[in-house]
Amino acid sequence: MSQFPHKKTLLTTFIGLAFAGVMTGCDSKNADKTASTTDAKTVRVAIGTQDTTINCATGGLLIRELNLLDKYLPKDGQYKNVKYDIQWKNFTSGAPLTSEMVADRLDIGAMADFPAVNNLVAFQKAGKQSLFLNPLSGSTTGSGNAIVVPKDSKINSIAELKGQTISVPFASTAHGLLLRVVKEQGWTLDKDIKIIAQAPEVAGPALKSNKIAAHADFVPFGELFAYQGIARKIYDGSQAKAPTFHGSIVSKDYAEKHPEVVKAYLQATIEADQLIQKEPEKYSQLIADKTGIPAEVVYLFHGPLGLQTRDLTWKPEYRQATQTAVDTLKMLGKNDGKIDVNHFITDQYIKEAFTASHLDYSKSLNNYGKSPLVANDAFTGKPIQTFKHVTQIWVKGEDKVRSYETAEHAFQDLKKIKQAGKQTRVVYSQDFQSDIKLLSNLAWFATDKTGQIQAFLLKNDAEQWAKSHAGKVYDFNAAQQLVK
Repeated sequence: MSQFPHKKTLLTTFIGLAFAGVMTGCDSKNADKTASTTDAKTVRVAIGTQDTTINCATGGLLIRELNLLDKYLPKDGQYKNVKYDIQWKNFTSGAPLTSEMVADRLDIGAMADFPAVNNLVAFQKAGKQSLFLNPLSGSTTGSGNAIVVPKDSKINSIAELKGQTISVPFASTAHGLLLRVVKEQGWTLDKDIKIIAQAPEVAGPALKSNKIAAHADFVPFGELFAYQGIARKIYDGSQAKAPTFHGSIVSKDYAEKHPEVVKAYLQATIEADQLIQKEPEKYSQLIADKTGIPAEVVYLFHGPLGLQTRDLTWKPEYRQATQTAVDTLKMLGKNDGKIDVNHFITDQYIKEAFTASHLDYSKSLNNYGKSPLVANDAFTGKPIQTFKHVTQIWVKGEDKVRSYETAEHAFQDLKKIKQAGKQTRVVYSQDFQSDIKLLSNLAWFATDKTGQIQAFLLKNDAEQWAKSHAGKVYDFNAAQQLVK
């Protein structure tokens, strides 16, 4: 069974992504970045995406690839005879996207909470204002950001990193996470721990060659490095209980001039969200085809019970995450801290889009559930009703991921899959304590005195569980042998 089909090094992947993003993000019909918005017959809709930051998919890539925007753009009233000049431009980070927005070459963009605050500051310095329209995808507990170590490292916990060098993309959400972890450990920067700036395309090869002890990063790199077999995740952002998310931003001037266009963009976002929830495998593969990020990694986030939820509403946790970004970036000297996030965040446009899409915003605002798993156990054929032990197998050549209510059912079926000469693309488990989705081949499994199998991200958690429940700890291969 191959856990890592079509393996690529991150450097090769990332260079390919950057080139592909330039070539496909702006096709010939969208090449004019300076189209006039003063012509009454032409309205520019220039959108900056971050395709490889897969959290942004429902606010960019899927809308673009499925041509959803044109479906909702207004075509009556003052827009009756309008010609829309729709432009797309892809970026690998938020900073250059912000520069294009401030220069009035983009109207809408997608980025994480930390870059979004930098966007606000950049607009203010230019005498302008941007608005944070809505979240796209995130975690109220912080899952998505992660800290990884080289695959064969002997380090299994944060405490063991004392005295080591950790790299991180500076001024990112992952940087904020890392600073909180350092504070929680009681460490002093440059004394107990050294933090260096490193972009993911550099960190991947550094991890592979053991040049750094650990790396902290944002979606999807913690999982991508693990999937590629060059790193292991030893800390998930959910352990910090600090919310994080990606969302959509618009120039305030543009929103006030074209509120119906902004609403149309958000309606397209809502449909993209609905589509990926209904067919996560199909659209995970589409995202993979356009970005080079493996569909197996995309599904980790966007599939049912995924690492993060696609949440379009302004939950208090996401408002707090934005304020946390302000406070952390102030500490890093990126702003003066005199920022009122309530003037930056607006729920006006997303509420209007919900209404236009015949959805209940208040109901969604109060919904903290993950994308639900509605499936029959592929081994027993019975509906899955409990989710603490859910295990999933994506068989090579199959369109749908197989789901199982327990690890035991999955491992029994896995033996049959092998006997039939089939290969698996990936196996997923749910962490028994944090309920985050895991790559099973990198998870730890513990039994209790009854022999029931639980999955864990961290070996220490598995060992503690086994010790308190008269059980034992196993790696993925050994755990499979428990099922006869």
